Amino acid sequence: YECREGECGRFVPYRTHGVSAATSGHMLVMLQIGFHLSGTVTEPAIQSEPETVCNVAISFDRCKITSVTCSCGNKDIFYCAHVVALSLYRIRKPDQVKLHLPISETLFQMNRDQLQKFVQYLITVHHTEVLPTAQKLADEILSQNSEINQVHGAPDPTAGASIDDENCWHLDEEQVQEQVKLFLSQGGYHGSGKQLNLLFAKVREMLKMRDSNGARMLTLITEQFMADPRLSLWRQQGTAMTDKYRQLWDELGALWMCIVLNPHCKLEQKASWLKQLKKWNSVDVCPWEDGNPGSELPNLTNALPQGANANQEKTDSSNRPHRTVFTRAIEACDLHWQDSHLQHIISSDLYTNYCYHDDTENSLFDSRGWPLWHEHVPTACARVDALRSHGYPREALRLAIAIVNTLRRQRQKQLEMFRTQKKELPHKSITSITNLEGWVGHPLDPVGTLFSSLMEACRIDDEGFSGFSDFTENTGQCKSLEYQHLPAHKLLEEGESYLTLAVEVALIGLGQQRIMPDGLYTQEKVCRNEEQLISKLQEIELDDTLVKIFRKQAVFLLEAGPYSGLGEIIHRESVPMHTFAKYLFTSLLPHDAELAYKIALRAMRLLVLESTAPTGDLTRPHHIASVVPNRYPRWFTLSHIESQQCELASTMLTAAKGDVRRLETVLESIQKNIHSSSHIFKLAQDAFKIATLMDSLPDITLLKVSLELGLQVMRMTLSTLNWRRREMVRWLVTCATEVGVYALDSIMQSWFTLFTPTEATSIVATTVMSNSTIVRLHLDCHQQEKLASSARTLALQCAMKDPQNCALSALTLCEKDHIAFETAYQIVLDAATTGMSYTQLFTIARYMEHRGYPMRAYKLATLAMTHLNLSYNQDTHPAINDVLWACALSHSLGKMSLQLLHPVINESIYC
Repeated sequence: YECREGECGRFVPYRTHGVSAATSGHMLVMLQIGFHLSGTVTEPAIQSEPETVCNVAISFDRCKITSVTCSCGNKDIFYCAHVVALSLYRIRKPDQVKLHLPISETLFQMNRDQLQKFVQYLITVHHTEVLPTAQKLADEILSQNSEINQVHGAPDPTAGASIDDENCWHLDEEQVQEQVKLFLSQGGYHGSGKQLNLLFAKVREMLKMRDSNGARMLTLITEQFMADPRLSLWRQQGTAMTDKYRQLWDELGALWMCIVLNPHCKLEQKASWLKQLKKWNSVDVCPWEDGNPGSELPNLTNALPQGANANQEKTDSSNRPHRTVFTRAIEACDLHWQDSHLQHIISSDLYTNYCYHDDTENSLFDSRGWPLWHEHVPTACARVDALRSHGYPREALRLAIAIVNTLRRQRQKQLEMFRTQKKELPHKSITSITNLEGWVGHPLDPVGTLFSSLMEACRIDDEGFSGFSDFTENTGQCKSLEYQHLPAHKLLEEGESYLTLAVEVALIGLGQQRIMPDGLYTQEKVCRNEEQLISKLQEIELDDTLVKIFRKQAVFLLEAGPYSGLGEIIHRESVPMHTFAKYLFTSLLPHDAELAYKIALRAMRLLVLESTAPTGDLTRPHHIASVVPNRYPRWFTLSHIESQQCELASTMLTAAKGDVRRLETVLESIQKNIHSSSHIFKLAQDAFKIATLMDSLPDITLLKVSLELGLQVMRMTLSTLNWRRREMVRWLVTCATEVGVYALDSIMQSWFTLFTPTEATSIVATTVMSNSTIVRLHLDCHQQEKLASSARTLALQCAMKDPQNCALSALTLCEKDHIAFETAYQIVLDAATTGMSYTQLFTIARYMEHRGYPMRAYKLATLAMTHLNLSYNQDTHPAINDVLWACALSHSLGKMSLQLLHPVINESIYC
């Protein structure tokens, strides 16, 4: 709201608590003297609260409220409802407020008698409060040498500030500090993290309004963060701060980057920020950017000097022991906006040059005559973020388009260079990584910045941009080349829009080959940022134009060599592409299945787990030492990465149902690339579920894939301990049953490569021979006999290999075949004298009696007794029942049997 007279300026309080309620309060008195507004606001009585009257005073200066006081005593970062009410009332009803000159002007019009009368009346009305002050001032004025008499004139609180004075919105600094301190002390509970994020959002809002309090408020917040006692505690204990808290520090660093990159800040302002940042940076407990000690990355934020012709990276890679959250902002203090080419890019949509033929690496324009901006990409994108944050969206958009065009050109040149290398060195594996610092997961979030700037432009019409014309005002006009003017949209290809550009830049960033960073936090951040960017892309509906972009980018990523994470050969340390490829696969599948599978199959790699993977060359020799040796244990997010790889494979299996050729290809890829048995088991189960969906006949190819994966799991876990092993074995038999009788026969014939003897007899053969399996498979007599024969052969082999655990199962399985049963019994007898315990022998003996072989039961029971030794005090030994049973058995067989058992009892039992 603008007030009509204009002199009270524009009141836009930061945030209001219940403005509607506030403005419905009754204004009893309202008075404006010069630049000072005062009034009383009555809050009507509500159920439990009586009516309250608050005295409010507001000073203002050049469209800003510069100080507020209110008798309500509510302390908060934001103005209380009474201040808001008074301000809005003054703005909405200016003609109901009587305006007075500043008080000094009124006093100037009085003669001496009037002045004396004025002062005496004033003292009389307020004598209890002002009498001591009045006397003190009178004494000083009457004293010739007093300080008050050295100054010409006297102060006037209603007269407003001098034009040279700083003016900024009133901010209750003490309250900001108190609130931040309170939120931090709550340690992330009670929504304090959310509250702190709201404060950061408030800072961004202030910057957008070009409110100088933004930097002040961030300084206050930072001071409280730096004073957090947990920092030194964590440093001493060597423990990491919580993830949510780390993200708050990240936002703090990013905001400082925005502040120091303010295109219109004064040099002295920047110098004071730099001093402050360096002070915080030097504190021992200042958090590190990657949450990790000892990362010796080169100075990449400011890797390139200013100007378009400077593409050489600084060689002195400032050897800091580590980067803190403030390092990039400190480095960004060296950046400026005076480069004439940069000024032209951001100031005009019409900046082109078609006579420019310099096609070198760092051309100012591309072959179409459109401007390029060569700067380290994260730094260039930080400029875009700064322009957006400070309320210059048009300028931000122009720079973003120049950066995207530069990226496209560089990628094209890289592809050409790679193709040339490939021709010249057809046998050399080119695996160099050009990006040790990837753009996705980067502290400055360059891809996210470009994406959101371009997406914002899709939603805002031209009027929505508060463009800003005075950009070149203080920088001096540069002598420009010959520029031809074209309408703004000509800087996009035909059929292109901000939306297509946003999608393209997201795909470029996600597909970039980059090294896996050190440290748990940075690795999690890479995953998190990738997923956030993909979820934003998923909100966009793909039309024909966007599908073309997806196709083009997918083809490029497959061919682009070392610049792409989906290139033919990648470095073993590069960040895997499973999550991104799954998104590309599902997006492309309805439009170009062949390309979709190419991408997904290429992305299935997980080289870090392969012993023979090429290490390639990292193109920065100083970094090799810290990156290459023994990195595998430091891939902290490996389990997440493997589950994403599994998700990608499952997505392909689902899509390939009914396509024999594709299913075989996917199966090969899974067997080659997935190293975790639990993930292969999950895929086997997924394939089984998809193959046997209720609404259709089972897909036999997919069932075979499922079985094949199940068999691989069996082989992988045969000699290792796995708590899910029993479940896996049972599942495999179920799967083989679905595939058919030949599959069951096959797993029994090759049991020794898949199962332990115990598993083979007690789970596999027993399940195969059960009635439910025979009914499920509708087997004829011939098929039943063939299966039974395989089961008996398996049982006898297992009994030979592990008689203790398999003998009983073997006897059970061989019951219906006399020769096999005799063989199994002989195996038990042979093992009885050596490797079997009395418990096992008694169990088999009781089974023999139950099956109607009492003499064999007696023989085994006697052998069991020879293994037993009960001393005089073992009256309650669990084997006593077996001994009594053996005696009863021998008694039932006749005197001779009992006689033969007698010496054995005497020998073994003393209780």
